[in-house]
Amino acid sequence: MKKLIINADDFGYSRSVNYGIIDAHTEGVLTSTTLMTNMPGAEHAYQLGEKHKTLGIGVHLTLTCGKPILKNHHTLVDADGNFKKLYHYQKLFHIDTNELYAEWKAQIGAFLDSGLAPTHLDSHHHINNLEPILPVFLELAKEYKLPVRHNFKIKPEFGTLITTDHFEYNPEILLGDVNTIVEEYKGAQTIEIMCHPAYLDKSLMTGSSYATPRIEELAMLIHPDVKKKLQQHFQLMTYRELEKEEA
Repeated sequence: MKKLIINADDFGYSRSVNYGIIDAHTEGVLTSTTLMTNMPGAEHAYQLGEKHKTLGIGVHLTLTCGKPILKNHHTLVDADGNFKKLYHYQKLFHIDTNELYAEWKAQIGAFLDSGLAPTHLDSHHHINNLEPILPVFLELAKEYKLPVRHNFKIKPEFGTLITTDHFEYNPEILLGDVNTIVEEYKGAQTIEIMCHPAYLDKSLMTGSSYATPRIEELAMLIHPDVKKKLQQHFQLMTYRELEKEEA
């Protein structure tokens, strides 16, 4: 039986995102999430994580949303002290990797200070894929001995790092029939599907380019037909359970 991790990005973005992710877990098939420790809803997310022990929670390392945890950055922020937007990294750019290492280490540290234990690492907007940034991401994963999302465009040297065999960007594949899903993942025994369930609030509607589809993803994840189909044909799990099996 194939093993499936269904992970919601952006835990901690806001209270409405947090509640959507919790409902997708308690009422549906969501097994995992990753938390943005620099965002306004982070403290609320820590509290919810403490109450919902079956939800795997990792760190969603952030470079393109909100403000950094550390001050006095020079290459990571704009004139207002906010992280530069994603489009900044879609052309030639300069980044001080020491600044990035310190900031992402602080984001992981904030998670650890909450008392929760992270299950894995990934990054907002898949920023870890960029050539100057990937070595920093992998260095931190090895330092904290955490599994990572398998979304790499550049083939890294994993060493002892744990990841899934396959990563799926499109959660709507869950609406297909079982044979289609199995065929899509042929050759992979462990799969992560990324999603973004949420309820909508003003901060999400004005701050994210991906807003209204989140409510549709939430409805899909809690739909009884999806739950029944997946539980019959897949072992739903978290990165923590994957790590135990790989150990």
